[in-house]
Amino acid sequence: MRTPTRTRLACALGATLFGAAAVLSAPGSAFGANLLTNGDFEGGGLAGWSCAGGLGSVVTSPVHGGSKALAGAASASDNAKCTQTVAVRPNTAYTLSAWVRGSYVYLGVTGGASTWTPSAGAYTRLTVSFTTGASQTSAEVYLNGWYGQGTYYADDITLDGPGGSTDTVAPTAPGGLTSTGATSSSVSLAWTASTDNVGVTGYDVYRGADKVATSATTGATVSGLGAATAYTFTVRARDLAGNTSPASNAVTVTTAGGGTPTGFKQAAPYLYLGWGNPPSATAVMNATGAKWFTMAFILSSGGCNPAWDGQRALTGGADQSTINAVRAAGGDVVPSIGGWQGNKLGPNCATPEALAGAYQRVIDAYGLKAIDVDIENTDEFENAAVQDRILGALKIVKRNNPGLRTILTFGTATTGPTSWGNRLIEQARAQGADIDVFTIMPFDFGNASTDMYASTVSATEGLKAKLKSTFGWDDATAYAHIGISGMNGVSDTQETTTVRNWTDIRDWANSHHIARLAFWSVNRDRGCAGGGLQETCSGIAQNDWQFTSITAGFTG
Repeated sequence: MRTPTRTRLACALGATLFGAAAVLSAPGSAFGANLLTNGDFEGGGLAGWSCAGGLGSVVTSPVHGGSKALAGAASASDNAKCTQTVAVRPNTAYTLSAWVRGSYVYLGVTGGASTWTPSAGAYTRLTVSFTTGASQTSAEVYLNGWYGQGTYYADDITLDGPGGSTDTVAPTAPGGLTSTGATSSSVSLAWTASTDNVGVTGYDVYRGADKVATSATTGATVSGLGAATAYTFTVRARDLAGNTSPASNAVTVTTAGGGTPTGFKQAAPYLYLGWGNPPSATAVMNATGAKWFTMAFILSSGGCNPAWDGQRALTGGADQSTINAVRAAGGDVVPSIGGWQGNKLGPNCATPEALAGAYQRVIDAYGLKAIDVDIENTDEFENAAVQDRILGALKIVKRNNPGLRTILTFGTATTGPTSWGNRLIEQARAQGADIDVFTIMPFDFGNASTDMYASTVSATEGLKAKLKSTFGWDDATAYAHIGISGMNGVSDTQETTTVRNWTDIRDWANSHHIARLAFWSVNRDRGCAGGGLQETCSGIAQNDWQFTSITAGFTG
């Protein structure tokens, strides 16, 4: 969830967020030995490169060197990311470089360092250095633009460093695949181990051609299935070099009957004690009937250590006092972990297990019933490794805390999830993360004249369609796993959600029986007509706490 002074673009100006050894240099430097295939695009095609959404192409103008260059047509819903995976050596330093042109062009290594330029009217060189991990044998490099910023160009892309050796021997097929149990929404599987000359690193479970789960052991549980339905599964092994085995034997399992929606309903606007003249939570509760608040934000205080805003201890301070007061008044809270900016836990905790440990500290501090992970920006949402780490951590804490509800909150396009949102949902199923609520933030679309009611409904319907296609749910079950988190009044990009808009959104949410309704934020839930984007008020005419009062009427 964004603070109202940090737009997607303005916040990007803090280049130190990336923590990379990055420089911008003037044109003219030569580039050296190159591990990348087709880094100059002189062959006239995209050989070696994979560009999301078919948005990459090779053009003859403008170019940096030679006669060809890459063009990435970033749109309002896709950043036109182009990637290439190369073999590398463990514990080895590499330098990635590219000549780029356009607005908000990014260069980086998936799961590692990155750099960017906000505006390059002429070709400008981006360079970033990184060191591979102790067992790393491949690296994915990428370029992308930014949503709604138009086409970017890249040329003469190089990766300097020693090439890795390539293992081409696939593992043997796993054997003895069998079902060890089934519920109305899940199937548990087990199999015998595969072997390989380098070493098997994991197993992928397939339903037909779709990968639905991954495991580092010889067992997995596939979640999100329909009740009383037959499913056929196979398993493939993969090794350190990325080779995939043949499929195991197939097993067909029928889930139990009686699948139902989650039954979890939550009206919980955001309250932020670190900003925006925070009001008394209990005074707002008394004035509006609100019972839940989403309290922002849990960040890293250094390494894999959780703290409020990365500064205030979990216990003994104003945050705990507020939680105690809310509970004494008959309410409760769900902490929001992450957000748009700041030093976050996802990139700082090295493994899903470590990240789950950080989440557990928050859960234990307050005896929580639910947690919200607000996954945003390029360090978490648009980072495949961190996405997977967060999902793995949520799976662990869900398993270790029976009854705990898990919520993922992320941005959206007007038509539904972006490519990164789609990936997050697909990986949630593949990992069996068993997420209770997928909450979208339908605002900051970039157009001040946006119809916020129509766009919210359209984005939510797009999310419903994605959940149905990914998990095999019916309409009712998909809606019961959906949340909406709006922004009251004037947004970062000058859209306006009026009192009437929010009332209509609340009524639509009730009639479709979704799981969660929230907005950013109670701090801004005060009137200041014509005030524009503010921290302490909504920028529109309204009564104090009017959006909170409307939200309190959400029953699902």
